[in-house]
Amino acid sequence: MTATTDDVWLPFPAEEIDGLPEGLNYLFWDGEPDYPGDPADCAYYVVPYLKGPEIAVRPLASMSAVQVVQTLSAGIDHVEPGLALLHSGVRLCNAKGVHEASTAELTLALILASLRGLPGFVHGQDKEEWRSGFYPSLADKSVLIVGYGSIGSAIEDRLAPFECARVTRVARSARTTARGPVQTLDDLPALLPEADVVILSTPLNPSTQGLVGADFLAAMPDGALLVNVARGGVVDTKALLSELESGRLRAALDVTDPEPLPAGHPLWHAPNVLITPHVGGSTSAFEPRAKRLLAAQLTRFAAGEPVRNVVTTTG
Repeated sequence: MTATTDDVWLPFPAEEIDGLPEGLNYLFWDGEPDYPGDPADCAYYVVPYLKGPEIAVRPLASMSAVQVVQTLSAGIDHVEPGLALLHSGVRLCNAKGVHEASTAELTLALILASLRGLPGFVHGQDKEEWRSGFYPSLADKSVLIVGYGSIGSAIEDRLAPFECARVTRVARSARTTARGPVQTLDDLPALLPEADVVILSTPLNPSTQGLVGADFLAAMPDGALLVNVARGGVVDTKALLSELESGRLRAALDVTDPEPLPAGHPLWHAPNVLITPHVGGSTSAFEPRAKRLLAAQLTRFAAGEPVRNVVTTTG
């Protein structure tokens, strides 16, 4: 198979993406029942965005010549179940650089809305009630970021003007950054009791599935705020509900487990919780950044150069 006959499946029409290289055959597929071509001819598969794991994985078993699977999300957990269907040597790439700004914006919005009581003010407006009083400030709070990758770093960038007492960083591996040291998940028991705000921005994988369980939550101080912009499965929903219903902790959640959160689920009406429907990356900033990423990746692919953002390679 030569570069002139390679099929590229895109979730945007090719004419809407500036800078795509010539010599590739671009086909539009955004999860529709019918495929745009034979999956066996696809060399570069861009996974439809926000269409769920069933659609993401559906063509993989037939993609016998695929070389790159590209997500448009930071997380890859919706594609991982299908990797076993692929031949060895397929590179799985994520969308690093696409969602940092939007997700970091929402993280700050969730923190400020929760601390300053904005949901209560909205309810008060509906009832024509003037709910004045004193509310917590982000200033002077100790913030712990669990999952200090590119999104965690973007969150800290936006925390900088808010006069936090300190920001502590945690990731899978210890390292030093320009802003300070990054500690490991093993350090969490010592760090959690000092955190007023705990932000989850870690990927979902076996080491983080259910990471925030009863012990994790119990280690957080009274009145602390848990903010989840990672994946719902990072948090044990039952354990979180117990803490919320006791009134000891607060939460601001862009992701839940289960998701979408079904009608009648107790999390909807738990006290001290603010829920947004997984919209961390769904903003006007998404498309231009996603299209720039695809143009850059496919330019490298067409030239035979290594693509970027490789998370794993099938073996």
